Amino acid sequence: MNASNNKPLPLAGVRVLDVSQVMAGPYCCMLLADLGADVIKIEPPGTGDQTRSAMGFKMKGSDSMGFLNMNRNKRSVTLNLKTAAGKKVFFELV
Repeated sequence: MNASNNKPLPLAGVRVLDVSQVMAGPYCCMLLADLGADVIKIEPPGTGDQTRSAMGFKMKGSDSMGFLNMNRNKRSVTLNLKTAAGKKVFFELV
C-alpha cells in the first residue's frame, strides 16, 4: 500500500525472481519493487552478487552503497541453481 493514500501499489501481488547481477537487471527489479512487486533476489552461494563489494563506498558492513540502493525493497535468498535442490526451491518460488 502507498502510505500517503492507502491505495495498493500498481504491482502489488506480482512476484519477480531477480537472478540478475551488476547494474541493468538489479536496477529494473528495483523499479518493480518500488512499484509494489514482491521481488526476491536470488544470489549464488559463496560470492553473492558481484556488486556487494563494488559500486561505491561502504558505510557499514561489507555491502556497497550501490548494492544496497539497487536492492532496496527486495527480499533475498541464496540458492545454488546448479543443484537439483536449488532448482526445486527456485521453481517453488515461481
